Amino acid sequence: MPGINKIGLGGSCHWCTEAIFQSLKGVISVNQGWISSGDHPAEFSEAVVVEYNPDLITLETLVEIHLHTHSCTAEHSMRSKYRSAVYTFADKQAISAKRAIEQLRNDFENPVITKVIRFHSFRLNSEKYLDYYYNDPDKPFCRTFIDPKLKILLNRFSDHVNDHKLQGTASSGQ
Repeated sequence: MPGINKIGLGGSCHWCTEAIFQSLKGVISVNQGWISSGDHPAEFSEAVVVEYNPDLITLETLVEIHLHTHSCTAEHSMRSKYRSAVYTFADKQAISAKRAIEQLRNDFENPVITKVIRFHSFRLNSEKYLDYYYNDPDKPFCRTFIDPKLKILLNRFSDHVNDHKLQGTASSGQ
């Protein structure tokens, strides 16, 4: 798949998910908001749409990072708002995403609940919430919830982190 690809990812707060994927090499853009699936077009969950260059970061790597930066094994009362999912735009993408999740299942003590779902539609969040982390990484929410996820990126996926992007933020230790 040459050129630019896109994938939807959901599982935790879209502010957190946005910051994670904005911090990666090969990611062109991250749109934060709500996604619905083809099975349930009226049901939206917090998620992001990530545009990426597959020559710089693979779909499999994006799925791996996604699984390791949200509670991909936890059923909880907020799962309808925070559906653990990979939203695909093509059948080939769905096959690759399912294969990646299957190959990663041994990384986790409990079964992975993340579903691969056909993308249906997207609603962008209000402009004042876009680029939430990078607009002000010192907000209490950012320090409490997003910084720990970015530290996972730095510790586990350092080869994929855009050091320039994270430079000077709380998560970089500076």
